[in-house]
Amino acid sequence: MTQEQYQQIAHKLPADPGIYKYYDANGLLIYVGKAKCLKKRIASYFTKNQNSFKTIELVQKIDRIEFTIVDSEQDALLLENSLIKQYKPRYNILLKDDKGYPYLVIKKERFPRVFSTWKKYNDGSIYLGPFTSKGTIREVLSFIKQFIPLRTCKLNLSQENIDKQKFKPCLEYHLGNCLAPCVAYQTEESYLDSLEQLKHLLKGNMSQLMNHLKKEMQAHAEALDFEKAAQLKYKMDLLLTYQEKSVVVGKHFSNLDVFSILKDGKLAYVNYLMVQNGSIIQTHTVPLEGKLDEPEDELLCFAVERIRADFNSLSAEIIVPYPIEYFDKNITITVPKLGDKKKLLDLSIKNVTYYTRELQLKKILQLEGKSVSEKKLVLDELQSYLHLQETPTHIECFDNSNFQGSFPVSAMVCFKDGVPSKKDYRHFNVKTVEGINDFATMKEVVYRRYKRVQEAGEPMPQLIVIDGGKGQLSAALESIEALGLTGSTTLVGLAKNEEELFFANDSQSLKLPWDSDSLKLLRGIRDEVHRFGITFHRNKRSKGTFTTALENIEGIGPATREILLNQFKSVANIKKEPIQNIVALIGAKKAAALQKFFEANP
Repeated sequence: MTQEQYQQIAHKLPADPGIYKYYDANGLLIYVGKAKCLKKRIASYFTKNQNSFKTIELVQKIDRIEFTIVDSEQDALLLENSLIKQYKPRYNILLKDDKGYPYLVIKKERFPRVFSTWKKYNDGSIYLGPFTSKGTIREVLSFIKQFIPLRTCKLNLSQENIDKQKFKPCLEYHLGNCLAPCVAYQTEESYLDSLEQLKHLLKGNMSQLMNHLKKEMQAHAEALDFEKAAQLKYKMDLLLTYQEKSVVVGKHFSNLDVFSILKDGKLAYVNYLMVQNGSIIQTHTVPLEGKLDEPEDELLCFAVERIRADFNSLSAEIIVPYPIEYFDKNITITVPKLGDKKKLLDLSIKNVTYYTRELQLKKILQLEGKSVSEKKLVLDELQSYLHLQETPTHIECFDNSNFQGSFPVSAMVCFKDGVPSKKDYRHFNVKTVEGINDFATMKEVVYRRYKRVQEAGEPMPQLIVIDGGKGQLSAALESIEALGLTGSTTLVGLAKNEEELFFANDSQSLKLPWDSDSLKLLRGIRDEVHRFGITFHRNKRSKGTFTTALENIEGIGPATREILLNQFKSVANIKKEPIQNIVALIGAKKAAALQKFFEANP
């Protein structure tokens, strides 16, 4: 839309708060915005001194403008958020975290149940949350089960059904997880009181809940009902344990929200801390993608609005690293310089910094789904860095695992054209090495691997990566030389600490650029062989740990072992048992084999 075209409709624009929508020539919604004054805000896009190329591009694509007048800025915000979520316009800031969040629901029914759900319904139930992970909800529900016994059944506990004695106490009652309101063992008043305790718990109001429990415990103690007093003491201990898992930032704090932002290229990351009654009860980091070269404060303001809406925050104070223009003037915007609030802001900054750093570490190059040309570019880059004669389309990587010298294993992973070739992965049970000797282990498995490759007439990889330094690399080289394969492949060692590459018979190491795709690929291969090898090692160790001496006796099968252990509980007891008792249990032949083994292995 040109300025001339805009001038033709400018007089129709109202000076009221509302939202505006830009459509392109195909009728596609490309931008949604909110404004205190629609006339002024829309006019700002059609000034002659626009510096942003993306804004100029947006204006050029505008074919039609629509607007909706609302009563307040808050209504405009809610409508804008709703439209952005629904249509995801091309030029709007987008939260790249559009997943749903789980809730705890207190069902609207007699003797309400408490359970998790992903959806909210207008059924009169109370929804608590949302929570940032399903794991958090499972923890909370597990604690509730111990702390506040509530029913989990779906029975219709109407007074009529209870009076008619339609139900009977179930296993949950006998386990102490429910007080059986279905048979009138618990009154409705007592049940609702437990629900109030639950609400205090989830809101982080621990002190009020603790005081309530103390009063009850003292009352039972004064009445000489020490059993109930002890039960309440147990609950208080549980509550203290639960409280220790929450980050307590100060009892003098009321409810507040803390936001920080870190911009990284085209993306920005915003961390959110929800503080209630002195404890951090929610923490969440979301990525943002700006589309019109929006300044950092605009991105932060957008995130604050969206995240508070998503998490149903009613806090009257927001802590941010710098002033922002917030629509609700009843909300206090604080930019702390010192004190506890500054510590909270620093904690949020620390969280968002850690999140981005971990994200960078996880950005290991994944070539699955990439085009052939993209894969080739990376492999060509690796060939150039390592001065290889051929493009490394076939790479194999080795790693050792052991537990203080026990259960030694090795693993090899294979990458072809930069992606895992899992059918070519191999596990190795070490045969000739005892104790902790990574060098000898590496020598053995490399020799075994490429001896088989030789015998099968299969092609050698262009690059072999040894997870380790010069020692492991030298051991692997000895095996390659012993097989007469010198010159048929290139061996490199990848050291963990400095991400250095070592070459055989070369004292100098090579450091690839830390952000290069080649190093990311090698890291990815190294991490994959770690995963593959450690999984195998753990399975073997677990099996070895729980293996009994009975498994080494010829003629004693799984069924017989089970009979013996069920009867005598341990191998030590079996050794002490008179032979006639064992004969009576498993027969003379098996008993003789058992006796012979124990005599040879006292």
